[in-house]
Amino acid sequence: MKRQEILDGLRRSPKVDVCVIGGGINGISVFRELSLQGLNVLLVEKHDYCSGASSALSRMVHGGLRYLENGEFKLVQESLVERDRLLRNAPHYVAPLPTTVPVFDIFSGLGNGIVRFLGLSRRPSRRGAIAIKAGLSIYDFLTRKRALMPRHQFRGRRTTLAKWPALNPDIKSSATYFDAWVSHPERLGIELLRDGLSAKFGAMALNYAELRLTEDGQYRVEDQIGGASVAVEPALIINATGGWIDLANQSLFSPEARPAPLMGGTKGSHLIIDNADLRDALADHMIYYENEDGRICILFPYLGKVLVGSTDIRVDDPETVRCEADERDYILQSLAFVLPGIPIQPEQIVFQFSGVRPLPASTDSFTGRIPRDHFCTVVEPMDGGPPVLCMIGGKWTTFRSFGELAADMALERLGRRRRVATTDLPIGGGRAFPASVAVWLTQMAASKGLSIRRMAELFARYGTDAEAVGDFIAAGPDAVLPHGGYSVRELQFLIRGEAVEHLDDLLLRRTTLAVSGELSLGMMDAVLDLLAQEKRWTLAHRTRERDRFLTLLTERHGVDEDMLSARNEPRSIECDTTAKSG
Repeated sequence: MKRQEILDGLRRSPKVDVCVIGGGINGISVFRELSLQGLNVLLVEKHDYCSGASSALSRMVHGGLRYLENGEFKLVQESLVERDRLLRNAPHYVAPLPTTVPVFDIFSGLGNGIVRFLGLSRRPSRRGAIAIKAGLSIYDFLTRKRALMPRHQFRGRRTTLAKWPALNPDIKSSATYFDAWVSHPERLGIELLRDGLSAKFGAMALNYAELRLTEDGQYRVEDQIGGASVAVEPALIINATGGWIDLANQSLFSPEARPAPLMGGTKGSHLIIDNADLRDALADHMIYYENEDGRICILFPYLGKVLVGSTDIRVDDPETVRCEADERDYILQSLAFVLPGIPIQPEQIVFQFSGVRPLPASTDSFTGRIPRDHFCTVVEPMDGGPPVLCMIGGKWTTFRSFGELAADMALERLGRRRRVATTDLPIGGGRAFPASVAVWLTQMAASKGLSIRRMAELFARYGTDAEAVGDFIAAGPDAVLPHGGYSVRELQFLIRGEAVEHLDDLLLRRTTLAVSGELSLGMMDAVLDLLAQEKRWTLAHRTRERDRFLTLLTERHGVDEDMLSARNEPRSIECDTTAKSG
């Protein structure tokens, strides 16, 4: 359904079973869950889908090894189960990630870990081999029945430095275990959304829209794109706005009915670095290391570059988060500690991002001790309006189980029964995943008149949904876009079918052009021209959109126009510019 069709439909029939506020990964998850149960669900997102914390994760799909220190065994077990489900249900985006922990001591951290586990200490500390061995043994025990990946192993100093010679030579040993990573988290969110929309005719979703309580006690959806205002009558509201929950509640309740603050998020910042020596030094592993102050940092190959992070800083306003200069310094200092012989130049930082972890309100002085678990709480209205179910906490890995929890509470409230389980339900391009990718690519390329290389490129981006993208590309003449490996018809497919309203929707979330450091000024302007043509924007509108995007890129991601201009050098890109029709 197109935007105007949704708004017109709400004017004709404003009653919906559930209105979900927040189009991040958790909001989309509960939207999909409820749509699959046959409910009429409306999803409303203030910005773009997966544009907040859901786009600022560490790109890890993991059990949370360090949460064991906090005694969060249930969360770790749940996370490991959900990690393994994502490996099965979204194999096009989620893959195993060998992870190596450099060990600098034998006994360090053991005593402090025990008192921290007992809640007697808040200080981070270095973890020695015994403490790491204990944690990894628990990890292996919790996954013993599924055994999708190898058990952990330890290496001595000599063997470790033979494989990773750039590591800090002060290490005593290393430990390697397996977790997973996600290549396209925002795209996975879009696929979940599409799955929910296709599951029920009455399911609707709007980005760039807000739900507000008016002075006369009505709820209205305010459309930020066209300016329309439409009344809506939900039987239940789900507040899934993460770090924005308390801000969203200000729009959902009258002042006297607002609940006490529920959230107390922390900021995590990351850098994307283009340094071949750094990438090669990792030997295709993630390095999961401690900085000198005992805080955990990560470092792993990501889309041809290297992702490194992160920080953990309390924030009051989620709208203003960005990676600050002192955070960049901290991350680079941690990198210099673990890989001291690889200097990083400022121009090699090609992208940066920062997001708010949606943690429950806490007064703990050490942010690492704030629980990472999730739960739901229902705020009852004082004026007879619909109850509001607030989704508190949560981590990206557990979005499915968190959405399931919230959906089951909503179903109970509405007197409805679950009829579809999502535990083993493939997501988007993970459906009908081929046993032999090579055979699938050969067949698809031949049927669409595309090269196998081009089909492989599409498969890496969309999984088996590449078949639909390929069909669209093959239906007409195509053209290569500069510097990035995308083509005109591929982006037209995204613009027309994935609720693209702004340039950043396309360049930051529907594609990986910006986060991978591949975005050039020429590519930006070519995509802007294409988007302006598709949206029938005036020249003035196009100019405003360009300025808006450049400001966003500079302020939030540390990429300015000069950096984009420097990337304009042409590269060799194979892309079918013509294809057979029909």
